[in-house]
Amino acid sequence: MGGMTLFEALGGREGIDKIVEEFYSRVEQDSHMRPIYPQDLEPGKLKLFMEQWTGGGPRYSERYGHPRLRRRHFPFVIDKLAAGKWLRHMRGAMQACNVPGEAQSVIFQSWGPLAHHMVNDDEDVPREPLNDAVLQ
Repeated sequence: MGGMTLFEALGGREGIDKIVEEFYSRVEQDSHMRPIYPQDLEPGKLKLFMEQWTGGGPRYSERYGHPRLRRRHFPFVIDKLAAGKWLRHMRGAMQACNVPGEAQSVIFQSWGPLAHHMVNDDEDVPREPLNDAVLQ
């Protein structure tokens, strides 16, 4: 990536905003994925998470504390199909936003296993949401 951070390769905050908005437009049209998401499809958390994960700053953790991604996703019943579709929609969003292939490769090396780690449809897990208060 020529010395660029992932955050820079994605186009910074503006680029991440576009990717996430494109991703949510794909989710909105997907009959399997749409019911997993809240009615309002607010993209703020994912934008902040992507910014932090790609090296753009800790705004997610400052607002919500440690990501604890798997636990934060327990309230949603996620099956293998949903994990695969999440990855396809995110890759499609990145391609539509012209994210360089090398950056996509780096991202999906981690996000592929991570998406499948979120699968919980056959597990007895706590389904109540975590409190989103900032950890003191």
